[in-house]
Amino acid sequence: MQESSLETRNITSSIGSDSEDTSRPRQQLQSGITLVNRYNIQDVIGVGGMGSVYRARDLHFPNVVKLVAVKEMINAAPDPLVRQTIVQNFEREANMLATLNHPAIPRIYDYFTQDDRSYLVLEFIHGKDLETVIADANGFLPEDQVISWSIQLCDVLSYLHAHKPDPVIFRDMKPSNVMINHNGDVVLVDFGIAKTFQSGQKGTMIGTEGYSPPEQYRGEATPLADIYSLGATLHHAITRRDPRLEPPFSFAERPVRRINTNVSPEFEAVINVALQYTPSDRFANTDAMKDALMNVARKTGALSKIASSLPVASSGGVKPLWSFKCEDEIRGTPTLHQGMLFIGCYDNNLYSLNAADGQFQWKYAAEGGIVARPLVYDNNVIFGSEDQRLHVVSLRAGKLVWTYYTEGKIYSSPRIADGHIFFGSDDQDLHAVNINSGRAIWKYSTDAPIHSSPLVANELIFFGNEAGGLYAIDFRGSLKWRFQSKRAVTSSPVNKGQSVYFSSVDGSLYALDVSNGWPVWKFRLGKGSVSSPALADDFVFVGASDGFIYCVDARNAKEIWRFRTENQVSSSPVIYKDSVYCGSVDGSMYCLEYRTGRLRWKFEAQAAITGSPVIFDDIVYFGSIDHHVYALFA
Repeated sequence: MQESSLETRNITSSIGSDSEDTSRPRQQLQSGITLVNRYNIQDVIGVGGMGSVYRARDLHFPNVVKLVAVKEMINAAPDPLVRQTIVQNFEREANMLATLNHPAIPRIYDYFTQDDRSYLVLEFIHGKDLETVIADANGFLPEDQVISWSIQLCDVLSYLHAHKPDPVIFRDMKPSNVMINHNGDVVLVDFGIAKTFQSGQKGTMIGTEGYSPPEQYRGEATPLADIYSLGATLHHAITRRDPRLEPPFSFAERPVRRINTNVSPEFEAVINVALQYTPSDRFANTDAMKDALMNVARKTGALSKIASSLPVASSGGVKPLWSFKCEDEIRGTPTLHQGMLFIGCYDNNLYSLNAADGQFQWKYAAEGGIVARPLVYDNNVIFGSEDQRLHVVSLRAGKLVWTYYTEGKIYSSPRIADGHIFFGSDDQDLHAVNINSGRAIWKYSTDAPIHSSPLVANELIFFGNEAGGLYAIDFRGSLKWRFQSKRAVTSSPVNKGQSVYFSSVDGSLYALDVSNGWPVWKFRLGKGSVSSPALADDFVFVGASDGFIYCVDARNAKEIWRFRTENQVSSSPVIYKDSVYCGSVDGSMYCLEYRTGRLRWKFEAQAAITGSPVIFDDIVYFGSIDHHVYALFA
């Protein structure tokens, strides 16, 4: 792929920019020159009215080739005051960039001045700018690709507009200032005219004709100006019509779908709102514009195509789709049902949230912490608690329907089959309860607490206990077989074909014959596991306390790959499409390509993630010890 990086072309096309002397020659640095005994110039990768941008090698790293972008500003202004202003603006850009921390903004490494030239050393971006991508395209760019980039641009603009202590207005959004890196993600470059925003303050008329909104010509630049420029950029990208060659503010005269009939009406409508002449008629902020773009992607079916290229959520980068804060730790797994998300918390409450936006709907207070995953059945939510009870509450209002008492804390998640609710308790019994009356049908007694959630398959109920047993009983509560491992079986078993799979604290992943409990194979993990396996194709996935997520061949127990996290993995993996999702006690939610174990992204919460995610419609939902429930793009 062609390499390019920061460029300074906006200077020469700025509205009202008169601080340069373009009559003087701009002599470029020659290849091989080394600046400040550190940056060895290799090539010119951009040219502007006030200097060039170079690719250079950082010689402070002699054993590796570390490339950087060196942005040059030649101060040729004859007026001393103008020269001073130019230097101050350059230093302001450097200081501004130093405060920014976002994956779509190049990192700044250094800046310095030599004679009449100042240099800014930045992260080198491998890729092409969007203007080049548009020009090189064979026909129109695909709508789903442009939507993906537009969502990423909304994210980085939202980050800038929320910058503390003052918002940052980019003021020059256009295709040449948007890099598409080698991963296909956007990087926003050239902050030369960006500025902090203070209400009521006017600035100079600056920007790029065709992309700048009318108020920017009057010296007014607010976050709404960036929305207009983003709309103009998207119009250019999807129509290939350069607005610099058209009369200003004339987008309404060349509707998107009249030029490119492949564009959906929904996407055209988003672009039109962003391009409204009056600022108050545009989106209220970039978050609102991003929400509108996400709705377009869902409605047109583009979301499934672009999900993997949407921004990676991380502690220092873009924000999750939403997060909701509870009053205590969340250690369990949520349940999603008809747009409602249900999750238990150690503040003793079961929460009901709107899955679309994380808005609180209701909460039901038990008398103990809730770790078990809720189960939805017949307009009711069913879950156990450390208060030793199984609770059944109404789906819509969270009102109590009935409770069932045990003699121990309940960590096992309920399962339903044959009109019964099955779950384990610390009273060492597996309970079978009538789903309508809430009365006990039978109890099967073991020799230890039951934290494992039962599996119902092949007309049998499989579950483990803390003494290391793996049991198979029938719907009447009669034992069919029992397998004994060396340590606790907290893991919940899973089944495929003639095998049942589970892990143990003894450090093994087991496959047993489903009909008689005889071992098919045993795979040795690095340490013990409480993680429940997940299955996809002929692979078994499981986490362990050694910090690894494992992928094992289900047919012969051969290790396919392992992925190291930074702490033990108590979470159970979940497979969605071609990825495996799993949390870690290191506080990260990992997304891995399930065939290779290659990391696609990770999201860093503020504390351990011990529960498992639930994924629906390309959104990942999970809770954390940091008290938050998160929703991320899958």
